[in-house]
Amino acid sequence: MKTLKPELVWNFFHDITQIPRPSKKEEKVIAYLKAFSENYKLESKVDATGNVLICKPPTAGYENHKMVILQAHMDMVCEKNSDISFNFDTDPIQTYIDGDWVKAKGTTLGADNGIGMSLMLAILASDNLKHPALECLFTADEETGLTGAFALDKKLLKGEVLINLDSEDDGEIFVGCAGGIDTTAILPFKAEKSPNGYFTFSVSVKGLTGGHSGDDIDKGRGNANKILNRYLWDVNKKMDVRIHNFDGGNLRNAIPREATATVSVPFSEKENIRVMLNTYIVDLEQELGEIEPNMQINLESETQPEMAIDKTTSNALLNVLYACPHGVKAMSKDMPGLVETSTNLASIKMKPNNTILITTSQRSSVDSAKYDIAHQVEAVMTLAGATATHGDGYPGWKPNLKSDILKTAQESYKKLFDEEPKIRAIHAGLECGLFLEKYPHLDMISIGPQMYGVHSPDERLSISSTQKCWKWLVEILENSL
Repeated sequence: MKTLKPELVWNFFHDITQIPRPSKKEEKVIAYLKAFSENYKLESKVDATGNVLICKPPTAGYENHKMVILQAHMDMVCEKNSDISFNFDTDPIQTYIDGDWVKAKGTTLGADNGIGMSLMLAILASDNLKHPALECLFTADEETGLTGAFALDKKLLKGEVLINLDSEDDGEIFVGCAGGIDTTAILPFKAEKSPNGYFTFSVSVKGLTGGHSGDDIDKGRGNANKILNRYLWDVNKKMDVRIHNFDGGNLRNAIPREATATVSVPFSEKENIRVMLNTYIVDLEQELGEIEPNMQINLESETQPEMAIDKTTSNALLNVLYACPHGVKAMSKDMPGLVETSTNLASIKMKPNNTILITTSQRSSVDSAKYDIAHQVEAVMTLAGATATHGDGYPGWKPNLKSDILKTAQESYKKLFDEEPKIRAIHAGLECGLFLEKYPHLDMISIGPQMYGVHSPDERLSISSTQKCWKWLVEILENSL
């Protein structure tokens, strides 16, 4: 990877992939950034939350241009395939090149947002570029709470223009994003002794594509929690099901790729559950076969655990997971093709204190619609006897199509590549909405190179698109007002 062009960008990206940086555990990458600023004799600050700001003076002739803020987040989504042994707290990402793509072996790559950081570091390290005064902001804990952006001091930044480098689509300029909120529910249960004369088996869903719960929610990909629960719900309608364990998904902002459950049914139904599964698999192949060609659903016999969830709660769990909405709820009336409102049934986890934690996330570019879908999820959870709570949420970013930096970015792209870039809003959470709350004067855009499969082990970063994005960013800075 270090031999790729531009070398500065790829060398910094390689460095970053070798530094463990899970959300809320960014200490090592913060130390790396501090050492970088000292090595290049650049002014830097680290605030109490862990946000890092590195400043660079303007080059000659750019002293009177507007100061530009470049921004990316430090943390990465930590997802891996279940058959991979990997510790995100200690292990470096194992990268490899496959044609035009940089990938990771069985884990997320961390290009979201490591490549944004790398572009910024390459700008800071270069001594032959033309640019105005720069503030490079590296924010903490974007993926699990936007903690760094929430805690950003209103007096920290002086710049008038902000370029967010957390987008994932080649040749596209983002000028708006959705706001979001999390809804979690706690469903208590009683542990009962497992019944005698029952056959115990595990059923698992694997091989789904997964992806970003905002940017990929409109692609019709399978939700492992929904797929698994649909089978169990149907079985439960025909025979007595006792659930011992249900574990699906991990992150609130990722479409769940894997889920598994351990259940028992009367021994006389042993063959029926296999017949039902085979029929179900045929149905799913008709519904999702083209979208999820690698989907696997496996059933294996198991030793019966000593305890099971009480029958009343078991029924409630299957009903609430079936009824809980997932996917696109409304499309934008203002921007054709843009998802306006969606919800993600993200994870189901059994907790040691005889409770089941259900995690969901909602997004919308319309604030009232965001709360409406969150309240729908809350109502479903409440009907099942669960206690639902909402996170603080974060605001959306309303597009400004008269933006000066937007005009500069458009003109720069056309000059370099002889075509017009697309202007879009994104159905994902960017930190820009929070920046705008704290700095209402900011003129903002978001750009980035092509990535696919972010928030999943299929994450991959385009080499050629990264080269284009570098040239584009350099051109924007050279021509900024």
